[in-house]
Amino acid sequence: MPRFAATPDQIRATVLAMLTEAGDAAPPTAARFRRAVSVRKLRARLGGGDPATLSRTLNAIEAEVVRAGLAEVAIPELPPEIAESMRALWQAAVAVQLDEVVLLKREAQAAVEAAQAARAEAELRVELLRQELTEVRGQLAARDTELAAARAALATMTARADQLTSRVGPLEAALATAQQRATAGDRSHAEAVATIQARYEALSKQLLQETAHQRDALQAERGQFTSQLKFAERRLASLEDVRGRLEADLASERAARQTAAGEASALKAVTASQRAQLDELVHATLAAAAPAAKAARPRSATSAAKSAPKASAKRGAQA
Repeated sequence: MPRFAATPDQIRATVLAMLTEAGDAAPPTAARFRRAVSVRKLRARLGGGDPATLSRTLNAIEAEVVRAGLAEVAIPELPPEIAESMRALWQAAVAVQLDEVVLLKREAQAAVEAAQAARAEAELRVELLRQELTEVRGQLAARDTELAAARAALATMTARADQLTSRVGPLEAALATAQQRATAGDRSHAEAVATIQARYEALSKQLLQETAHQRDALQAERGQFTSQLKFAERRLASLEDVRGRLEADLASERAARQTAAGEASALKAVTASQRAQLDELVHATLAAAAPAAKAARPRSATSAAKSAPKASAKRGAQA
């Protein structure tokens, strides 16, 4: 049954659809992205797929989406100039961090794949050498069998020669010839055994050399990967320091803003107190002026009444 393999475009479209269905209006961060999309959810949505491939593609999409969302992040309760500066610093720091993390992940994955390929090649070479060694051992066993048969034949011929010792010279000559042949066979067999032994030793030495070379290569690659990992850790630590300094600056700005708000509240309280005192003074002034006005009104009425009889008497005298 063929395995299901989704294209990068299908994976990207599915991830964007899952983010849209999550309904999160805020710019996506790494935490919100992982809550909405995961390898298990993506694999269930696609109906299958290689988890390793889906994980690599999902990491790349996450870096792009989170980096794109950082451009729309708004920093509240700060002046526009400070907010713009902090946004630029934050975006630069996060972009550098994401780029370096993605690059280090790619380099680490490439190093692991290269090490696995080298290991597979070494195992294949070892298997081939084992097969060749097995064949050599089979040939050696066959030669041993032939040598045993030759020795058995020699023993038979020796017994027969003992029986035919009393026979005539042609038989002795034939026996001598057989012995010479047996000696030549032993010599050739010994030479063959020596050749096979030398070849076996050469193959063993070559196998040991190749194994040592592969081991050295793996150790060198492991050391390189370790140094790269340490560099990445130092880089992450420096980025964390930059982030701490930015957060400290943000906290100081917020404290200054809170201090200014407190001073404004205190000024409002003082203004309200002074306004209340002014209202009390106005009320006291009006209250003090009211009795004087009431006293002035009866006095003017009495003087008018007194002037009226005098005017009447004057008019009568004139008449």
